[in-house]
Order: sequence, then structure tokens, then C-alpha cells
Amino acid sequence: MSTGKGIKRMKNTPVLYEETKKQRGVMLTDTAWKTAVIKAREKGISVSEYLERLLRGVTALP
Repeated sequence: MSTGKGIKRMKNTPVLYEETKKQRGVMLTDTAWKTAVIKAREKGISVSEYLERLLRGVTALP
């Protein structure tokens, strides 16, 4: 996902949200994971970002 022209990502500095992301562990079935991968690819974003938007309730997933 692009942060926009001229905005450089820096470690431990939030870009898209007011807080940084941390690595987490989630248990999913193969079916759920494959579905998340497909949906994320359709929208041109990572699975991590797809799940973030889904759980935050962002209604307009690009």
C-alpha cells in the first residue's frame, strides 16, 4: 500500500494509523487464510492491512 508521494516509511513510526503495528499470531483455517489472501490481492493490499481495515470497520475497502 502506498503512503503517498514524498512520505517515507520509517521503522516504529506510524504512517497509516496513529499507532504502529506489532507482530501477532492468529490461528485460521486454510479456507479462511486463502479467502483473506484472495480478498487482499483483489484490493491490492496486504493480508495484514486487509484484516486491519476489516476489524476497524472500514466500510470502503478499496
